[in-house]
Amino acid sequence: MSAAPGLTIHGVAASRALRPLWAATELGLAFTHVPTPFSGGATRTPEFQALNPNGHIPVLIDARPEGEVVVWESMACALYLARVHGRADGVSIAPATPREDAEALRWSFWTVTECEADALTLLAHRVAMPEARRKPELADAAEKRLAVPLRVIEAHLQRQRDAGQAHLAADRFTVADLCVASVLQWARASRPLMAAHPLVHDWVGRCVARPAYRAVKREG
Repeated sequence: MSAAPGLTIHGVAASRALRPLWAATELGLAFTHVPTPFSGGATRTPEFQALNPNGHIPVLIDARPEGEVVVWESMACALYLARVHGRADGVSIAPATPREDAEALRWSFWTVTECEADALTLLAHRVAMPEARRKPELADAAEKRLAVPLRVIEAHLQRQRDAGQAHLAADRFTVADLCVASVLQWARASRPLMAAHPLVHDWVGRCVARPAYRAVKREG
């Protein structure tokens, strides 16, 4: 039996689930938010692992007339929402051209492989963890490694600016910006990194100043 059409997102904003929550909010979609935490065993129950046997959030469930679609992995969830529920109208966050689609794909994969682990380490050991548990040497090493990919995106943002485009894929905020900024905003824990990459700093700031991002963070 098919479920009634509707979207459900499992996760909390203080996790990678921020990405689909942010995307759905940017798109103005109606959805049910199930605030499943990443700790305390909530993702290890048989009920949750029937949705995602990996035991991680987020999980996106799209109950469509033709049948239920389940998506794991936060970047995949955000990209799915933009592609399936967005409008390719050159106004929304959905890619409107093959180039925009390619930019969203390549930068989303890039930020996971090149930046995410070090950005999270930097955040944890500079800001998020209790001071007594922080290991400055881990943060220092992560900061040093992050300088390499940040030079790459700084150069891309300069080329975009030279072409009259203020964002990663276009002259408007798209899902490409959402996916990458959701990771690189963690790197703002390093003032030296941001000072050395002013275009990245400015761009991330503009992304996380968006009303949809703030609404998601406020609601949790």
